[in-house]
Amino acid sequence: MNAWRDRLNRMTNRTRFVVCRIFVHLAGSDVAPLLGILNRTAREAIDTEGDLEVLGEGLVEVCQSLLQYDEYWLSAANEGDVFWDEGEAGDYFNELFTDSAQRYLSEVDLDGDADLNEPLSLPATRNVVVMVTAAFEGEVPELETNLADVTALKAGLKALINLHYQEKLRGIQVHFSPAQFGDELTNDQLLQYFPELVPL
Repeated sequence: MNAWRDRLNRMTNRTRFVVCRIFVHLAGSDVAPLLGILNRTAREAIDTEGDLEVLGEGLVEVCQSLLQYDEYWLSAANEGDVFWDEGEAGDYFNELFTDSAQRYLSEVDLDGDADLNEPLSLPATRNVVVMVTAAFEGEVPELETNLADVTALKAGLKALINLHYQEKLRGIQVHFSPAQFGDELTNDQLLQYFPELVPL
């Protein structure tokens, strides 16, 4: 039925919107520096009040960093849907945003007193989960498939980068847990707050 509807909507030239969310779980003693990159891109996005160009550049940096840290990938998951109505796509995007923000310690504390330039003497977490939510126009098979596979996940992250350069992104949101240095995401918390993760 969906394939028939897709063909019908293509014939009537209606715009196809896709909203997807990707989870990447990294584990190991060397994953904590990734939090620095994630926090910096989050602050830049907030400082520019969500400017889509800046968000896109931040997304590219996050995806490139995840690809560089691929040896630490432990599990992943993804979900999404296709819409022919921009309002419905926006509602679903907001729903995923709200869900991601409610995950364990995924809110960035911009009022904290920690100086990111000081040497770190805080305990480093061994687990980081990055949640990328994107809304875009068109059809991207690399993002509309199961990404709980290393090869597929790499292709999906590269596809997100390309969407930025093709100017097809309509919404971007990156959440991560834990959200700051010194916080820890334990294995028990992973199971509780990220039950959809599938081992890679």
